[in-house]
Amino acid sequence: MNVKNEKQEIIMQISALLNQLIETEEKQHKEEISEKPIEMLTVKECAAAVKGLSEHTVRQLVLQNKIPYIRTGQGKKGKILISRSALMDYFGGTA
Repeated sequence: MNVKNEKQEIIMQISALLNQLIETEEKQHKEEISEKPIEMLTVKECAAAVKGLSEHTVRQLVLQNKIPYIRTGQGKKGKILISRSALMDYFGGTA
């Protein structure tokens, strides 16, 4: 076996190992995501979770679509729920 073939064989082995590593990490990441429940907060709970944040400001962020939310119930009378992670991401992880 010449040097060029040896190099190609080593590169192929490294590539195969990297692919296995990536697949393993992706599988672990998917398992971590599926294990963690999403914590949803009401407007009042959001205001309490972030120091200095008012309920009015949370509602304004929702109306301006600056933070993702879901509305339970029907129409404008439905309760607004915001995931804790989305709220913390918006405010840079500070609470």
